[in-house]
Amino acid sequence: MMDYETLRLVWWALLGVLLIGFAVLDGYDLGTAALLPYVGRTEMERRVAINSIGPFWEGNQVWFITGGGATFAAWPALYAASFSGFYLAMFLVLATLILRPVGFKFRSKIDDARWRAFWDWCLFAGGIVPALVFGVAFGNLFQGVPFSFDDTLRLQSDITLPGLLNPFALLVGLVSLAMTVLHGAAWLNYKTRGPVQVRARAAMPWLAGLFAVLFVLAGFWLAQKSGYRIEGVQPHDGPSNPLLKQVARAPWQLSWLAPGVALAFAALGVALRARPLAAFLCTALTIIATIAAAGLTLFPFLLPSSTVPDASLTVWDASSSKLTLAVMLGVTALLLPIIVAYTAWVYRVLRGPVSEDSLKTDSHSY
Repeated sequence: MMDYETLRLVWWALLGVLLIGFAVLDGYDLGTAALLPYVGRTEMERRVAINSIGPFWEGNQVWFITGGGATFAAWPALYAASFSGFYLAMFLVLATLILRPVGFKFRSKIDDARWRAFWDWCLFAGGIVPALVFGVAFGNLFQGVPFSFDDTLRLQSDITLPGLLNPFALLVGLVSLAMTVLHGAAWLNYKTRGPVQVRARAAMPWLAGLFAVLFVLAGFWLAQKSGYRIEGVQPHDGPSNPLLKQVARAPWQLSWLAPGVALAFAALGVALRARPLAAFLCTALTIIATIAAAGLTLFPFLLPSSTVPDASLTVWDASSSKLTLAVMLGVTALLLPIIVAYTAWVYRVLRGPVSEDSLKTDSHSY
């Protein structure tokens, strides 16, 4: 059995893998939905865009559910503080995510332009809002949120939705939105043919430029803010009690290597947009580098507290027991390769572009 410190590090890395999996796989269908009013000028063009994500979006969304389940089991204190404190924000995300399956199914039930336009705008909202709110959540992690624990480790939270929507967090939300929409444009460039592909390819340089400007601006703004630092040495194999350490305010130790890699991959994706698969892989690597930069900057903090810094949750004091982490790791080692293999098989079976001709051949598609 691994030691407690290693298990905690492994599960911190697995949490990052789940976040990246959700951002990369569900990110392109969120971005596609956000681009729907731009790339789809006619009913047939909108059907092409929707059918490019139709077979995949539901499986992609499972990464989000798995991430929540893994957080509940491996990081119960983090789950309690974040899911209760961010309740209204999460409700907003879930409400818009619910619009996606409803929109996909209902838009074709009535052959009426106004009916379909309504559900198309619901799909648009279902793409914009989650991408923005997830970025806002990350922006608040860098600043810390108002929560604490009493002597019995009961959570005391003063987190409010207006408080979460502060200027810096909204800027990070726009970074997330630009990154997601760029990824969606790369997907449409890869998966579709005809006018939808042409418009998505034309939008990629503008979206990459917007992402780069917002990303750099957020980085410089973060460099001016105070972060958090553990005073002294926190035991890495100690009990999961966040009140057994001291935390001071100090500048974040920013590493510009990962952000530079993210911007380089975004630029490379634009340069390779005439080779759609390579461009799509580059935008996926942009997302991976961006999330890695955020995670490495925050480490070892999972959720800093702005009101009582000593109550901040870290990798070393917010996990489940050693036995729980070990059993979960064994189950994950068994099941995760099966899930990855099945996902790869689905993408192989459903390979090939979506075009107006293919939809005319299969008139029952979305």
